[in-house]
Amino acid sequence: MKLLKIPLLVLVSITVLGCGAYSFTGASIPASTKTFQVNYFQNNAILVEPGLDREFTNELADLLLNQTNLELVNSGGDLVYEGEIIEYRVSPTTATADNTAAQNKLTITVNVRFYNRKNEEDDLEQRFSFFKDYAGDANPVGAQKAALIEEIFERLTQDIFNATLAKW
Repeated sequence: MKLLKIPLLVLVSITVLGCGAYSFTGASIPASTKTFQVNYFQNNAILVEPGLDREFTNELADLLLNQTNLELVNSGGDLVYEGEIIEYRVSPTTATADNTAAQNKLTITVNVRFYNRKNEEDDLEQRFSFFKDYAGDANPVGAQKAALIEEIFERLTQDIFNATLAKW
């Protein structure tokens, strides 16, 4: 029985090593790409939430730092992310019998321009949008509003990562 386990272990090891490096994030980043920069995402939405621009810029940079081995630089990055927040909107999604909102939706949309200085064919400009529903009688402020925005940013930044580096 022990004699059967050793060849099986060797076979599995060779198979895993033969597949090359695997990224659990799904990113396909060439070895020559070492740096990235995230330029300030200005808030151009009609309804302006203070600090949203800075928070989104930081969230995108943090995600890239956590999911890649790339170094964040202020200028001259191999990969460049820039754009603007173009929508911050609260809208009712369902109504009650007395014509009040039973549920509201917070939607945030960003326009992203991505430049890959190592491979210009990967450049893209795309809008990313995500929303989160909340109770119509709730008026999210403070920690509640921060939690809604954080959840939306988590999805937006992951979608941007997938579109630019994972090619999903």
